Amino acid sequence: MKPLFLNPPTFEDFDGGAGARYQASREVTSFWFPTWLTYPAGMIEGSRVVDAPVQRLDLAACLKIAQDFDLVLMYTSTPTLPIDVETARRIKEQKPSTVIVLTGPHVTILPEESLRFAKGIVDIVCRGEFDYAVKELCEGVPWEQVAGISFLKDGEVVHTPDRPILTDLDSLPFSSQIYARDLPIEEYIIPHIKHPYVSIYTSRGCPARCVFCLWPQTYSGHKMRTRSPENVYQEVKWIKENLPQVKEISFDDDTFSADKKHAIAVSRLIKPLNVSWVINARANCDYETLKEMRDAGLHHVIVGYESGDEQILKNIKKGVTKSQAIEFTRNCKKLGITIHGAFIMGLPGETKETIRETIKYAIELDLDSIQVSIASPYPGTEFYALAKHEGWIASDTYIDAEGHQQCVINYPGLSNQEIFDAVELFYKKFYFRPKYIARSIWKMIVDSKERKKLLKEGAQYLDYMRKRKQGK
Repeated sequence: MKPLFLNPPTFEDFDGGAGARYQASREVTSFWFPTWLTYPAGMIEGSRVVDAPVQRLDLAACLKIAQDFDLVLMYTSTPTLPIDVETARRIKEQKPSTVIVLTGPHVTILPEESLRFAKGIVDIVCRGEFDYAVKELCEGVPWEQVAGISFLKDGEVVHTPDRPILTDLDSLPFSSQIYARDLPIEEYIIPHIKHPYVSIYTSRGCPARCVFCLWPQTYSGHKMRTRSPENVYQEVKWIKENLPQVKEISFDDDTFSADKKHAIAVSRLIKPLNVSWVINARANCDYETLKEMRDAGLHHVIVGYESGDEQILKNIKKGVTKSQAIEFTRNCKKLGITIHGAFIMGLPGETKETIRETIKYAIELDLDSIQVSIASPYPGTEFYALAKHEGWIASDTYIDAEGHQQCVINYPGLSNQEIFDAVELFYKKFYFRPKYIARSIWKMIVDSKERKKLLKEGAQYLDYMRKRKQGK
């Protein structure tokens, strides 16, 4: 079978791939690459990857493309499952022989519920890593013999045995080559990363135990598996030689610095290539490792600080203390590494006081940029189980009619409306302070490109907040 790997149409600027804390439309246009879809696509002849939100393709355009394929695999998420099933229905309606496959954390955790919800529309759901499962399906292996899938047969759900996690990551194709083949690289934008950029994985899995984090608990696991440094080097070299427009490489692993030996080995190999790169890091990475990476081209880190309250950090099993995070931030500044800090409002233990404390903490850290999200208890996470048990989930509507993130958590002493409002307060307090404004004005004075970029992002942010208020 000839497969289409589809990140389906949803909402304007909907970044469904950012699954740890945020599956919603962004305040400022931001898109991560659909990296997971590229691996099986690179192994199957006649495949194609389509990223509808980025390519601005509506349902009609996706239906036209789907007509040329025998199997359509769609990445779905908890917030978008009903929309994605409707897309699947339309694909099936125009060509009933099309095999429809869903993948993603939601269907991994709830395969039977998902199949029954989409009965007669969705044929198969893939549980967990699906690289070789889809390859086998397209090669004609009988469904019962393909590990890691679920499907309906005579009204009953069939679950084939779980597929062992993939340990030989070097056996996979380079995702960057599939980006170059199928996707408009220049349309992928992350405001705090140089543009154009590409993101690749050097590992799968994360040993951290954060209770809210979606991917390690549902999909990639807590066992960290790494590509060989030589394999990573070869892909970085290919990017440099074949994608000259790319100014930045994001190593978008759950936590690139979790295996320090691997991080240093990769750094030393790619150093002669003289590329600029970015990582997701935990705020307990030591100075020596940071320096080794900085010397090899690392200039920017994305870090989940989450909260400024020590008890909340313990509640979520962050494994990083405030003092460690402060020291990490100090080390990054000393080395000239910029920081994009991620924070979450509404984690277990949140109060009006802890919200104020976290905002104050972010301002004192004086990071280069921030992202503020609402705590979202996705099925399959420890946070979801806790919230269910305690009766904290007030709604199952994670997004509004335009894709903006909604707050489904309601604590006895803190309402979901107060948590929702805290996001805008956080942004205002951080970005509209004199020190940050002065720094931004100086950037706009000395750099015309930066001026255009900041003015555009500012307009997008104000428009987003207006729509967000209307949809709450």
